Amino acid sequence: MSVVPIVAVVGATASGKTDLSLDLAERLGGDVVNTDAMQVYRGMDIGTAKLPEADRRGIRHHLLDTLTVRDPLTVAEFQHEARAVIAELRGRGAPPVLVGGSALYTRAVVDRFEFPGTDPEVRARLEAELTEVGPHALHQRLHGLDPEAAARILPENGRRVVRALEVIEITGRPFTASLPQLEYVDPVTIQIGVEIDRDTLDARIERRVAHMFAAGLVEEVERLLGEGLAEGRTASRAIGYREVAAYLSGELSLDEARERTFVATRRFARRQESWFRRDPRIVWVRHDDPERAERAVEAVRALG
Repeated sequence: MSVVPIVAVVGATASGKTDLSLDLAERLGGDVVNTDAMQVYRGMDIGTAKLPEADRRGIRHHLLDTLTVRDPLTVAEFQHEARAVIAELRGRGAPPVLVGGSALYTRAVVDRFEFPGTDPEVRARLEAELTEVGPHALHQRLHGLDPEAAARILPENGRRVVRALEVIEITGRPFTASLPQLEYVDPVTIQIGVEIDRDTLDARIERRVAHMFAAGLVEEVERLLGEGLAEGRTASRAIGYREVAAYLSGELSLDEARERTFVATRRFARRQESWFRRDPRIVWVRHDDPERAERAVEAVRALG
């Protein structure tokens, strides 16, 4: 191809995106760019299903392990970092293969997405309310102001609820009006979606969660709490980490933490599916298709 493409592998968590991203990077001669909001954190390995370096097939990975668990991360900051990496890779002829479970982060990178400003006073007031009344109460308020935004944001995600309410207040428009447009920043972009049926996906999620706990997730969270995980505005809300932290503080039993992690992951996967299914540009390949990598490469090469 005369122009180096941008390739994004999307789909629900545990659907098989990682393996497909490696297959595509190998066949296209590219690098993998992480678009998972939690895999940027050093030490958050087991609970994020971060691919060990030994399993990366010698392919360079970018935007992994760039922050400590104390560091906050905004979508705007990630957009800036990811677009800089993509520009560098394309400049040397290496197709960037984006992969990760954070749909908003992927869309913020590949689509036209301008971020509204912020108002420190409004933000501080809303964050004080969050502390006082909790995320569910603010989520109910958001539902009254912008039902579509409320449907896209988990009630437990107080940080995003606060941001949505802030944008509504300072712009006078629904928060959804500031979400990414279905228009690629660069037309030589393609999204490859991994399609999987729900029963199979749920079974995979259950196995993944069981493996994480068996592999030492509790010890990982305990260590990260010692490094300031609880004070990290972004890292502390990662699925699995907040449930294990609740177990370590005596709020949950270990079985309850494991079950809540599974339920939260399954709910997250449903929201991912819903988000991606609304995007008609995605080229879907079956998770169990032995020719899925070849079909994906064909779709990339069809860009022209």
